[in-house]
Amino acid sequence: MCRDPFGRNPQRSREIEAKVARVLSNLSLEEKAAQMIQAEFASITPQEAGKNGIGSILNGGGIFPNANKHADAGEWAEQAQAFRDATSEFSRHNVPILWGTDAVHGHSNVFGATIFPHNIGLGAARDPDLVERVLEATAREVYATGIDWTFAPTLAVVRDDRWGRSYEGYSEDPDIVESYASRAIWGLQGNPGSSSFMSDGRILATCKHFIGEGGTEGGRDQGDTLCTEYELLHVHAPGHLRGIEAGALVVMAAFNSWCGSKVHGSSYLLNGVLKQQLGFRGFVVSDWDGFLQLDEDPAKSCELAVNAGIDMLMVSSDWRGVLDYLIEAARGERISEDRIDEAVTRILRVKEHAGLLDRTEPGKRLSSLDCERLGSRRHRDLAREAVRKSLVLLKNANNLLPLQRNARIAITGDGAANIPKQCGGWSLTWQGHENTNEDFPQGETIYSSIENAVREVGGSIALVDSLRDSDEFDVGIVVFGEDPYAEGDGDLNHLSFSKESSEPLHLMREFKSRGIPVIAIFLTGRPRWTNPELNACDAFVVAWLPGTEGGGIADVLLRGPDGTIQHDFQGRLSFSWPRTPHQTRVNRGDPNYDPLFPYGFGLTYRDVNPTMPGLDETDSTSHPVRVRQERSTIYSHL
Repeated sequence: MCRDPFGRNPQRSREIEAKVARVLSNLSLEEKAAQMIQAEFASITPQEAGKNGIGSILNGGGIFPNANKHADAGEWAEQAQAFRDATSEFSRHNVPILWGTDAVHGHSNVFGATIFPHNIGLGAARDPDLVERVLEATAREVYATGIDWTFAPTLAVVRDDRWGRSYEGYSEDPDIVESYASRAIWGLQGNPGSSSFMSDGRILATCKHFIGEGGTEGGRDQGDTLCTEYELLHVHAPGHLRGIEAGALVVMAAFNSWCGSKVHGSSYLLNGVLKQQLGFRGFVVSDWDGFLQLDEDPAKSCELAVNAGIDMLMVSSDWRGVLDYLIEAARGERISEDRIDEAVTRILRVKEHAGLLDRTEPGKRLSSLDCERLGSRRHRDLAREAVRKSLVLLKNANNLLPLQRNARIAITGDGAANIPKQCGGWSLTWQGHENTNEDFPQGETIYSSIENAVREVGGSIALVDSLRDSDEFDVGIVVFGEDPYAEGDGDLNHLSFSKESSEPLHLMREFKSRGIPVIAIFLTGRPRWTNPELNACDAFVVAWLPGTEGGGIADVLLRGPDGTIQHDFQGRLSFSWPRTPHQTRVNRGDPNYDPLFPYGFGLTYRDVNPTMPGLDETDSTSHPVRVRQERSTIYSHL
């Protein structure tokens, strides 16, 4: 059983429990049911939320105040203030409304926010302290816009790289996820029992998604995870256990099924394991309309989900209908009064521990002296550090890298000057592919960051589409990779990159045919089969999805102005790299484990780089770099 974060200050906990009991006793059935609703704010007005006593609102991906994609922090704060004011005006009991958002790699839904690397990059950085600092900066930017809750961190352990949400996971292995979970929670909320906990600039975190979402068959989003309970505990649960122990007040249920049964409807997992065995006393929120997958009848779906342990229902649009379903089910005793009271007690408990009524009002936060504004230099510098630490070097023939700044460089590829491609999904919009560079005014492309560095010392760089004048260049850089996607839209059938996009490979081969060495910079949300590209280049850098701060890549690829190495590669693979296009499920500790690059691989400038033989571009081949493969001890402390 996890330690109870709500009991770390016994006197305060007793006071809160007494207040929650008083408020609950005075709520009508209709008011209780309303507390269990989380409505998408585009579907509800502040006045409607206030009059109905709605417990929570959220902004889904691509939903903005006044439908304005470029709404600034002040407009977001005004919207939050309007909902708070309406709740105060109509509520008999002054129960505050709670706003949640998907701030999954920075406050990524908001124009002008700092966009940090996606979690897969942070996993490669192997730096729990960095994760805590990144999440703390994220919390400050979310708080500045008047919002008090994020649906983060994702604690999935990704077992099949075809999954479209792979980049939301830190690793294929529970070790990294477990080591990051508590630091991520502390970064967002502060440490329970200390003065930092839910202080100004901190927000509520969410352990998501409980449980097993990274293990679905075929890597299918919202699919079925077929594994034993032992594997569910020892592979998929460690991050959640550490997150709850660290003080997480909210858990989000997962879309997936476990052995044929939807988690949203699993009383065994939500009531039995999470609430009873683990002693979790916060509330469980559904994922986006996830409860509606339990039955063709939406009323029956609500009933099944709540009885299984869902305390708050996240509703995309029909919040009125869901509210009516809850009230009718309670009146018909299909959901018991005790179960309704339990759910609302949990929600009120979290609101009280978060101190929502005592916080600076949303509309006043931007002007407060201690409030960090969006996209501050300090936060962008932190994001740049995170980019540097996340880069993984897979190949560096003849020690091509690092480059001298006075080199003559040609840079090409559709990722060279493309901030949306650097950021990936969940970046201003849900899928991320609707954006342009103008949507990230403070961002820096990979091309512009290298250009600024080389021209300081007399080097040159040209952004080229073809190589007609290639004899003018000392080196070519091809920046390529996956186009933005999110969730199930990113699911794949295989991992071959060149089958999806052959143009980057043609560019590399064109450089080589002219005797120009080639650096490949790969932008990706997961490992991909890239043997043809590895053969065609001299150096291969995995940059993952670095976000807005392309300068972090230039920092590592280029020597300092005096010719010395200023930043070495630090990143190591937190996902095994596939040997074939169909080696989609290759994870440390598997029987017959045989990746191309193993978990933990990553070259540095200090390494004597082995000569890489030609890699088979259709099947598999041996690779000269091998590391001792070992599985961490099973979690005896669980």
